[in-house]
Amino acid sequence: MKKIILTVLIGCVAMGSSTAFAQIKQTKEQLMFYTSEWKGDRFTDGRPKVQDNLLVRALDVSIEDVWDYLRGQGYTNQFEAGWQALHIEKPFAGRALTAQFVPQRPDMRTVVAAEGKTEGRVSGSNSWVINELQMGDTMVVDGYGKVIEGAIIGSNLGSGIAAHTHSGFIFDGGIRDAEENRGIANLNGFYRGYDPSVWLQMQLTGINVPVRIGRATVLPGDLVLAKQDGVIFIPAVLAAAAIGKAEFTNLQDAFNFELNSQGKNGASFEGGWTPEKFAALGKWVAAHPEKLKMTRAEFAALLAQASQPRQGPPGGRGGRGGGPPL
Repeated sequence: MKKIILTVLIGCVAMGSSTAFAQIKQTKEQLMFYTSEWKGDRFTDGRPKVQDNLLVRALDVSIEDVWDYLRGQGYTNQFEAGWQALHIEKPFAGRALTAQFVPQRPDMRTVVAAEGKTEGRVSGSNSWVINELQMGDTMVVDGYGKVIEGAIIGSNLGSGIAAHTHSGFIFDGGIRDAEENRGIANLNGFYRGYDPSVWLQMQLTGINVPVRIGRATVLPGDLVLAKQDGVIFIPAVLAAAAIGKAEFTNLQDAFNFELNSQGKNGASFEGGWTPEKFAALGKWVAAHPEKLKMTRAEFAALLAQASQPRQGPPGGRGGRGGGPPL
């Protein structure tokens, strides 16, 4: 009888722990449901783990070129602008770890606090999110645009983000201690506004959940690219293709700019891409191997695809004659 009771108690504790765990932090199974198309490596929490080299390569491509590719794949809600930043001139990239906050209400606060106590969590729930971060992550928070009394971090929490990620954060909300945060090494961040007020009346409702950031929808594991003019959230399953295609477009542009400067394009300033011109691009890249970020095999595949005739308007970004479909 004692063994039966012990077994039941253990089962109840396990069920209770699992249920509590699932209330705030999304389970691995839930994450895999939303990111089922991803077939690569995952973190233990279930998030897709895009390759480390993509976090570096992403810094050298333009938002427009990535956006063109995503739009062509049907992803039209992945960009948001209108930010303030700690270091607006310094781009950064990382894997999204998401969190969602809503205006606080007492009954929710009580149960979430109890769950945190059960899980051994300490400090405010904004700290809970930071404690989940791993190197190369970007903390992406839906703070429903709150700035006054909406400072999701101050400088102490900013230093925690820097230590955990060496990347930064995207907050649809506010921060405080902006001056001190700007002085922290390995930290950058985009946010809606600064206010010296403290964080009040905000309630954490989810970690590693789908969130809305302005007009963009973000899933955990998305490749986040933050540049001076805005932030684009690249689905993990498309990250390698999107960055590769954007790098290819960079090479096209660099070659075309050179031809324009030499007066060799005539009136086709945007390219006038033909199979012959793509062949010339291939020779130009071979003569300038330092410009190649992708592998030679990847470039050759994209060049062969681009060289195939296609229907559509000639010239122009997003409608390059002979270019691969966007």
